[in-house]
Amino acid sequence: MNTAPLPAAPQVSFWQAFIFWLKLGCISFGGPAGQIALMHQELVVRRRWISEKRFLHALNYCMVLPGPEAQQLATYIGWLLHRTRGGIVAGVLFVLPSLFLLILLSWIYIAYGEVAVVAGLFYGIKPAVTAIVVQAAHRIGSRALKNNLLWAIAAASFVAIFAFDLPFPAIVIGAAVIGFIVGRVKPQLFQASSSHAQSKDGHGPALIDDDTPTPAHALFSWTRLAQVLLVGAVLWTVPIGYLIWHFGWNHTLTQMSWFFTKAALLTFGGAYAVLPYVYQGAVETFNWATASQMIDGLALGETTPGPLIMVVTFVAFIGGYAKALFGADSLFLAGTVAACLVTWFTFLPSFLFIFAGGPLIETTHNNLRFTAGLTAITAAVVGVILNLALFFGYHVLWPQGFQGLFDWPSALIALAAGVALFKFKRNVIHVILVSGLLGVCLKWLFV
Repeated sequence: MNTAPLPAAPQVSFWQAFIFWLKLGCISFGGPAGQIALMHQELVVRRRWISEKRFLHALNYCMVLPGPEAQQLATYIGWLLHRTRGGIVAGVLFVLPSLFLLILLSWIYIAYGEVAVVAGLFYGIKPAVTAIVVQAAHRIGSRALKNNLLWAIAAASFVAIFAFDLPFPAIVIGAAVIGFIVGRVKPQLFQASSSHAQSKDGHGPALIDDDTPTPAHALFSWTRLAQVLLVGAVLWTVPIGYLIWHFGWNHTLTQMSWFFTKAALLTFGGAYAVLPYVYQGAVETFNWATASQMIDGLALGETTPGPLIMVVTFVAFIGGYAKALFGADSLFLAGTVAACLVTWFTFLPSFLFIFAGGPLIETTHNNLRFTAGLTAITAAVVGVILNLALFFGYHVLWPQGFQGLFDWPSALIALAAGVALFKFKRNVIHVILVSGLLGVCLKWLFV
């Protein structure tokens, strides 16, 4: 048996990393699970830029944070490798290809959505999205609801949003309070078992290995923390201050910026958890998009690279375009400006969490443990997502309300998509594409 030691991983230049992060941003399909698996394969197994233990240590921190954990993980590793500029490049390039693509697709959708082929595609995609959201509720629930208390929290959150239409932030706060109180009395109910067991990976020494000292730039310092918080405050205050000064507080761009800043701080549990909050604001309160457009936006988010939370870019483009913010001759510009602003305010907090909190996390390489409050929030998220699935199902199967006809072709597509996802474990993108083609065929047959 060959027992020769494996060679050490080669050094990685900033520009080598730049090219990798750009490639990752263009191929990061499959939602957070697929994106994290892809990064693990590339960074831990293939390139050996970081060890398994250090990778999982960073991942556990990102999973505790609000926001897109895969994008935050890329930012964290880029920061470890090449300081602040490495983190910025990794995080921005994870989002940028998706931003450009979604702006283009959003424009095609709103400008040419009545074209038969486009209409048929979305007719087939909508019921598939309903099945995908049901799968998300099942996937998160099977992992999070480990005892009767957590099941009760999930049920209570469903009733709160379905029957009483309570805002999502109130549900999150209520769940966190319950978790905090019960966690002090019976902490065993909230003991977290990491789903990412740590072990020696056997891939050879990594550039950032288990025993590699924390780089100097990643050591905690109160001065550096203050600098990061100050820069973050400026980056948020200057653009929103300009919007208030130039357009006023009630202008669509100002309200979008403020609303999606709040959304960015509430995305515990991933993008599916924040979608009901986005729906409540974007559809019911501000009328930036319709319920049907929200479903279409989620479908586009599922089929494009980047974080699923990029659905907010679609919502912003539709809202800016429909409201003709800069006049009837500048609809595309209005949509693009709104999409870029919302993307900025949605992802800015994620960078601050990494640059401010990363040095604190690097002071020890022990895994973080989920707090009782966060465990309760995750349970509440299951009920919220189930409500979202019912909401989507209602609008897809009864497009004109219960007084209208039941849309049986959509029901058959939703059923087929559910079987493909649950029984045959098919890829989400494949399910959406096939469902879209079925929708085109049905439109062609019955028109």
